[in-house]
Amino acid sequence: MRRVVITGYGIISSSGNTVDTLWDNVVNGRSGIKKIEDPSFSNISSRIAGYIDNFVPENYLEKKEVRQYDLFVQYAYAAAKQAIDMAQVHDESFDKNRVGVYVGSGIGGVGTLLKNHESYLDKGTRRVSPFMIPMMISNMASGFIAIKTGFKGPSFAPVSACATANQAIGEAFLSIRYGHTDAIIAGGAEAPINTLAFSGFANMNAMSTNNDCPEKASRPFDKLRDGFVMSEGSAILFLEELEHAKSRGADILGEIIGYGSTTDAYHITTPDYHGAERAMELALQMANILPSQVDYINAHATGTKEGDKSETKAIKALFKEHAKKIKISATKSMTGHLFGAAGGIEAIITLKALQHGVIPPTINLTNADDECDLDYVPNAAIRHTLDFAISNGFGFGGHNASLLFKKWKAEDK
Repeated sequence: MRRVVITGYGIISSSGNTVDTLWDNVVNGRSGIKKIEDPSFSNISSRIAGYIDNFVPENYLEKKEVRQYDLFVQYAYAAAKQAIDMAQVHDESFDKNRVGVYVGSGIGGVGTLLKNHESYLDKGTRRVSPFMIPMMISNMASGFIAIKTGFKGPSFAPVSACATANQAIGEAFLSIRYGHTDAIIAGGAEAPINTLAFSGFANMNAMSTNNDCPEKASRPFDKLRDGFVMSEGSAILFLEELEHAKSRGADILGEIIGYGSTTDAYHITTPDYHGAERAMELALQMANILPSQVDYINAHATGTKEGDKSETKAIKALFKEHAKKIKISATKSMTGHLFGAAGGIEAIITLKALQHGVIPPTINLTNADDECDLDYVPNAAIRHTLDFAISNGFGFGGHNASLLFKKWKAEDK
């Protein structure tokens, strides 16, 4: 079976528009959550978000492309370009027919849809943009990246809510592992910050309303948690077959060795912990790794009452007594929830943790829920020996996807 490594990654987020900035912020417990100043949000109960206010699309795209593509596509290409540059991808070292693009989005171009619907209502059918359809469909991030890079392998755009990026990365891993491709750009992108999406989630009572203290609003596992904080951005990994990477002298950032994907088949929004448990178990089985060998879990933990308890139950059910020894952190406490891109940013953080032997904290955890009683690395990063780590992603509809990463060591060469 072929081995799969990561040779590049890229990020656009409220916690940083480079991986180094992101890592510095999360290791030091800095929140990327801010108050929304736009008055159109004033009647919505939640008015905080991980929004991006320093993205310059022209650094990555031509001006006409900025006009023609939704913001989630712009974020996706910018993050993909960073990953490609880091991987030092050159045309002569790749058969483009064997390089794919697996980039999904939970919501897609909802901003484009809303803008055109307003134009339609105000000015009629003729004012709906001819670019609306290609701008809004969720597969366009994957398609546009392929157009820009010339990669002609499989193109895939999973839409599985908050498990989207995990599934994109996991399915890319399998494609390379089984010899269908040599490399794949994989991850997710999201630009969901608008009044309609906010209203929907707020009316579900799913979002935090701690508007006076934005940086303290996302508090997974804490007794006072009151929901997630919405964020936007993109996170992309460049996955590559090991021997291919070695043959061109690429720097290897980590290895992906397992992937588990399951469905709760239980409830649209309420999780059943057995599904998450099985996803992690399948990832371990694929890698032939014992539960006792796992050192760290980057939890899906969004800060909702039921979600955090369910994930804790899943970890305890699978790892049993070892669950108390595993270091766990909920980095959404700092980045917020990027929906379809969440699994990408958390995969990058997990790889950096393995690389540096540092576990980022779960900030705002001052009074743990009685039913959330594991080691969530509260409020300050710690140094810890790490070899194997899991990154979880669970989405509405009961979608579960767990990724298992291994630290890259000199002897692995």
